[in-house]
Amino acid sequence: METQDQSFSEKNSEWRRVVLPEASSIGKVIFNLNEVPIKIVLVVSKANKFLGTISDGDIRRGLLQGLNLDSSISKIIQYNALVVPPDMSREMVQQLMVVNKIYHIPIVDSESNLVGLHLWDDVTVCPERVNTMIIMAGGKGARLLPHTQDCPKPMVLIRGKPMLEHIIERAKAEGFNRFVLAIHHLGQIIESYFGDGAWLDVNIDYLREKSPLGTAGALGLLNPIPDEPFVVTNGDVITDVRYGELIDFHNLHESSATMAVRLHELKNPFGVVHMKGVEIIRLEEKPITQNYINAGVYVLSPDVIAELAVDAVCDMPTLFEILHSKAKRTIAYPIHEDWLDVGRPGDLLEANKIPNKGI
Repeated sequence: METQDQSFSEKNSEWRRVVLPEASSIGKVIFNLNEVPIKIVLVVSKANKFLGTISDGDIRRGLLQGLNLDSSISKIIQYNALVVPPDMSREMVQQLMVVNKIYHIPIVDSESNLVGLHLWDDVTVCPERVNTMIIMAGGKGARLLPHTQDCPKPMVLIRGKPMLEHIIERAKAEGFNRFVLAIHHLGQIIESYFGDGAWLDVNIDYLREKSPLGTAGALGLLNPIPDEPFVVTNGDVITDVRYGELIDFHNLHESSATMAVRLHELKNPFGVVHMKGVEIIRLEEKPITQNYINAGVYVLSPDVIAELAVDAVCDMPTLFEILHSKAKRTIAYPIHEDWLDVGRPGDLLEANKIPNKGI
């Protein structure tokens, strides 16, 4: 089995061009950054042990502090740079990049030897997923008026693109390329915009509801039924949840239906008085109630479709209740990632202000 060391040291040697000794000058670092597209410098000691990193931002700060091109780099090296061991998984590396908002992480072994460099573009290239994603895009979006007066709710723009396009692109980045859009209200606008998905380099089919069928009912129109578990998401949910990991979790637990859930806190603005009869037992100042809520993203196994009748109304909570009543396994997948249900004008404003909510 190929190790991370082999992958980065032998297959991708570009990172070696950004390794400089600690005796280098700032001018040498600037030259390197201009010559090599990686845009970071990795500094090693005389004994070739990793010391730290230098970015163009570090150089700018050094020059502002009075350093010049001939100055030593010792004052601008980031000695506490985040590093990872060679055996760390790609998924964990990607999470570290997202959390720390960085695009490079050096790979350093237990003896402080520099053995490679993780780059954002390499880490985020995901293998193709055979699973289908079905997006419920048929609602009227009455709560989002006036934005939905003449526009399907999933086509409302967020940062210049329909939110439905953001969802598709987010899933595509994880290796998904098979999409089915359930449409009804102003569905012709959605179909005209996306077509067969070729311009997005994905495949798009449609479930055309004659009347609203609920958040699960449209699945009864699936023909053919997918061979593998498939993702179902509401067309107004913008999230950073990793759909592929949700499927992996579903498969690991051999579930029939998996629901992504998110912890929601509700703070009581008043002090709460607990009583027994007229006796005050306890006072609780502005308590916070925590509950898991339905996040509007699911994974279903193909056999679940047998529980749905063609053209019959059914929402997703009802489908989960049906499955539970028949002793089919239904599980929850707690998410901590950014998540936003774009249901009201205020939500739309928030989605446009915060660029990293699944966008």
